Amino acid sequence: MSESYYAIAEGSKSFAFASLLFDRDTRQRAWLLYHWCRRCDDLADGQELGGEMAEVHNVKEAEDTVQGIRALTRRSLDGQPTLDLAFDSFGMVAAEVGLTMDMANDVIAGFSLDAQGWQPRSEPEMMRYCYHVAGAVGVMMAKVMQAPNDSWVYDRACDLGLAFQLANIARDIVDDDAAGRCYLPQEWLAEADIKPGEHAKPHNRFKLAAVAVRLVSLMDLYADAARLGAAKLSFRSRWAVLSATRIYTAIGHKVLDRGQLAWNKRVTIGKFAKLGHVIAAFWEALVNRPDQPEHMPPYTREDLRPLKGW
Repeated sequence: MSESYYAIAEGSKSFAFASLLFDRDTRQRAWLLYHWCRRCDDLADGQELGGEMAEVHNVKEAEDTVQGIRALTRRSLDGQPTLDLAFDSFGMVAAEVGLTMDMANDVIAGFSLDAQGWQPRSEPEMMRYCYHVAGAVGVMMAKVMQAPNDSWVYDRACDLGLAFQLANIARDIVDDDAAGRCYLPQEWLAEADIKPGEHAKPHNRFKLAAVAVRLVSLMDLYADAARLGAAKLSFRSRWAVLSATRIYTAIGHKVLDRGQLAWNKRVTIGKFAKLGHVIAAFWEALVNRPDQPEHMPPYTREDLRPLKGW
């Protein structure tokens, strides 16, 4: 368990901070799920605990790595040893809460897209990528939190993952470019009059800041919808989810506040600021009367997921 917490503490300080608010069983399961996600991501990206990504050079080798991830995951779900703690732990959590290979495959599909050096052409394609790497994880987290077995609740859990990933994309645009990746839709860049491959150049930062506005606006739509689902969770889970929501959306808003300077230094949320969000989330969770958004997000889980039946 200590290795799993180390993985989350090093790979995602924001989620690690919020995860401490879960009850013990949920917290431990969340850490083990995250450990699998982090391990898969690191294997696919050539990283260690979410560090600097290696550029994709050999697509065949990268895709072979993804197939290896898929095979180890299936073995773990079959209750067979994998000789890898993250995968063995995933199998244990899956057996306890009902995670399936279809759910895992939705997440692994995101690693496959990265292995191909893929870039979205349109907003719907970007959102489908966000589903695979984060929305599908949100659905698995709903299982971990033992949310009501209601498709609408799982839709809202997916919305939360989408919001988190949109914040990550806004924060990491320049870092992703350094690794040869771009998750901004080509159509958005064309509309902003940014030439292909030049979106991260210093002379384009004013235009890039305008693109970030679109990302954060989408983030807010999904975060507001996710709050509706959080109202259906137990108090401790609701508090943790709302804390994480406040912290991640603060990242997106900080990117906006910095404007063209947002990518000169990595945007972070300090410990005292996180504590403030946790306190605010406590009262939000206690009152438990989320506002009904004026508009629901434009893309639903059904629009984005390729696999049916869960």
